Amino acid sequence: MPASKVYNMAGEVIGEVMLSDTVFGIDPNTLAIHAAVKNHLANMRQGTQSAKTRAEVSGGGVKPYRQKGTGRARQGSTRTPHYTHGGVAFAPKPRDYSYTLNKKLKRIALKSALSLKAAEDSIIVVDNIEMQEIKTKDFQKFLDAVGATGKALIVTPEVNNNVILSARNLPGVKTTFASLLNTYDIMDARAFVVDKAALPMIEEVYA
Repeated sequence: MPASKVYNMAGEVIGEVMLSDTVFGIDPNTLAIHAAVKNHLANMRQGTQSAKTRAEVSGGGVKPYRQKGTGRARQGSTRTPHYTHGGVAFAPKPRDYSYTLNKKLKRIALKSALSLKAAEDSIIVVDNIEMQEIKTKDFQKFLDAVGATGKALIVTPEVNNNVILSARNLPGVKTTFASLLNTYDIMDARAFVVDKAALPMIEEVYA
């Protein structure tokens, strides 16, 4: 059963907590992680790219020169793709890139990501993540104190506005709560900083 040190907001070690084998101790399935990350990125795509085909470009209705006798290749329009100001061949059009994964695969991917973080010793458990006021500088001091440098994912038991607003201007730092974890955010972060009270909720939801 994997274990993790418990820190306070000042970065002092105040204890240790045992992590669930069924969530933080499984053999990671890298194929499931890849599928979940690819799905997340596809679902984030706006799909608003667009270009005009030869049928949509204005003009070009007149044959540029006669069919025969010029020595040149026959042409029917100046809006074909090989002409300047012509349309685009196989032009991209707005489309929906999103697709769904089955729940079992998503669950395996998420548990695999959490298990990887536990194996890398990248999980930082904090006794109570709480901000008395909205203060980005103080939140950065907290992250430095617990060793969460670079990209970090902050997980609280529930929505905590002071924490969210204190962290939102820090580059590479994301906040979420226990029931809204996703594989991409976990893998994207170097440090997984979790409130101790959120651990039982994660283990209950994803076990």
